[in-house]
Amino acid sequence: MEITWKGVMPAVTTKFTADDNLDLDMFKKNIHAQLNAGVNGIILGGTLGEASTLLAEEKRELTRFTKEIVGDRIPVIMNIAEQSTKGAIQAAETAEQDGASGLMMLPPMRYLADDRETVEYYKETAKSTSLPIMVYNNPVDYKIEVSLDMFEELLKQDNIQAVKESTRDTSNISRIINRFGDRLKILSGVDTIALESLVMGADGWVAGLVCAFPKETVAIYNLVKAGRIEEALKIYRWFLPVLELDINAKLVQNIKMAEVATGIGTENVRAPRLSLNGKERENVQNIIDTAMASRPNVEEYLSV
Repeated sequence: MEITWKGVMPAVTTKFTADDNLDLDMFKKNIHAQLNAGVNGIILGGTLGEASTLLAEEKRELTRFTKEIVGDRIPVIMNIAEQSTKGAIQAAETAEQDGASGLMMLPPMRYLADDRETVEYYKETAKSTSLPIMVYNNPVDYKIEVSLDMFEELLKQDNIQAVKESTRDTSNISRIINRFGDRLKILSGVDTIALESLVMGADGWVAGLVCAFPKETVAIYNLVKAGRIEEALKIYRWFLPVLELDINAKLVQNIKMAEVATGIGTENVRAPRLSLNGKERENVQNIIDTAMASRPNVEEYLSV
């Protein structure tokens, strides 16, 4: 499947049962909520997916199961976050075998690779698969930045096609467009500046709080792309306190609490993560409760 790299693509959470197994029933319920809202892709195995705690066979099961649910309606994209080029190549091959439509790739984990090493990591993995690739550029959290000069080299590989832009510098979107035009598709990777990024020219939004609020997220995207900025801003300003739960070390626990509030998830996380408690939990719950009390009706915007 070709990927157009636009629209809203949820980085979905992984659902667990109370006894720490995959909760495929709740996972399916959430995926259907995403589909009903009109998202443009599903991304598995990211930070929100608790990928670092998933067993290899669980990742395979999630890929195959998601593909069964969505069929050919939208792409299923598997994240790759590996420590070695060999591991990344193996992960790409496995994802392709299991029916993934594309890959999202972080730079090498743990080892702080230099520019040359990072480029080779991406290029060698890209050569090993026919799947289209979105580079996840998040130097804030992962300490490696893929520069424009590095992208110039990476784009020599036809299947490196997009960037999840998470530098948190919205002006970088203009730099990318000025340098590459339409050659490199841009998807905003930071919920709190997604609207601004879309206005600046980003093609899509790899979203986090969409896991709990799919319709609101799609509505904002649709309105911005239709040029109806004031209407988008009204929803976005309501949404912002909740979106800020995504730029936090406990984003997984935060977003799972929000999924409970909207009826499409549970709080179950995999250790060493633990569900929130005490004042921390109270603060997050207050943010969610406040948003739920004034939640807008966005149905009319889903077909804009």
